[in-house]
Amino acid sequence: MAVDLQGRSFLKLLDFTSEEIRSLLALAAELKVKKKAGIRERTLDGLNIALLFEKPSTRTRCAFTVACVDEGAHPEYLGKSDIQFGKKETVADTARVLGRFFDGIEFRGFAHQTVEILAEYAGVPVWNGLTDDWHPTQVLADLLTIEEEFGDLKGRTLAFAGDGRNNMANSLMVGCAKLGMHCRIVAPAELHPEVDLVAAVSEIAAFTGGSLVITSSIEEGMAGAEAIYADVWASMGEEDLIADRIRILGPYKITAEMMSATGRADTIFLHCLPSFHNLDTEVSKKYPDIREVEDEVFEGPQSRVFDQAENRLHTIKAVMVATLGD
Repeated sequence: MAVDLQGRSFLKLLDFTSEEIRSLLALAAELKVKKKAGIRERTLDGLNIALLFEKPSTRTRCAFTVACVDEGAHPEYLGKSDIQFGKKETVADTARVLGRFFDGIEFRGFAHQTVEILAEYAGVPVWNGLTDDWHPTQVLADLLTIEEEFGDLKGRTLAFAGDGRNNMANSLMVGCAKLGMHCRIVAPAELHPEVDLVAAVSEIAAFTGGSLVITSSIEEGMAGAEAIYADVWASMGEEDLIADRIRILGPYKITAEMMSATGRADTIFLHCLPSFHNLDTEVSKKYPDIREVEDEVFEGPQSRVFDQAENRLHTIKAVMVATLGD
């Protein structure tokens, strides 16, 4: 049965059924093949898309921009200093104005409530490019990457090592549970995810045949995992926490030994990027121990991080086409 997502906003994966998420992945795979073949169907021809950014971005901004152009839409980038958003004008008022001008709105910023208000008042589809709580477009790209590597996602195991309370851990738990996967959040006790979210995800996993394990044990978390996932230890706006995060999360750095702890030769490494995998950035030069993954792993044959990055384009395009396209 065809899944109709026309007019829907895309704020978090909890809002979508397993079938709807699978349909987005299937559409993304189809659009990827067509792009490689030079086929542009221009399903968004003549539409105007607002790209609203409180937080800067590489992959999210580029993926939305290229996806718009590929499908015939006009993207308009609006940085936090370009409009009165949240300063002289409320989020609700901005939403009602942008909704009169644009056919769809992407938002990347801090408070999740902001994107919820945008979706409530805009009258057009709103897509979450990242908030403090959720990063749903990234997880679609992650799932597509795992699917390309291993086939059917049901029964696959993903282990996330690091800050178990951040937006990536939250979103991966939900995405895996919705598709019947086994998710392990491997983190120190003080960085375990919220109890209410764990309960909700566990209930979903029980229905789909997946599972959720929250553990501080690296050995337990890594055993049998097809994919090992890492994220930076301090997100944008958490720079004052870097020293403490290095102390807490140091043992959870992804190393070649940790990759071997899965007991599988085909385990892949995933990362949402950016990554402090070497000493070539300002932050990693200032804090050499901030590196959440060894360069040997990041640059090694098990790494699929740039496949993930490319898949941001195809999955974001799928979200826009499914919710807005002709």
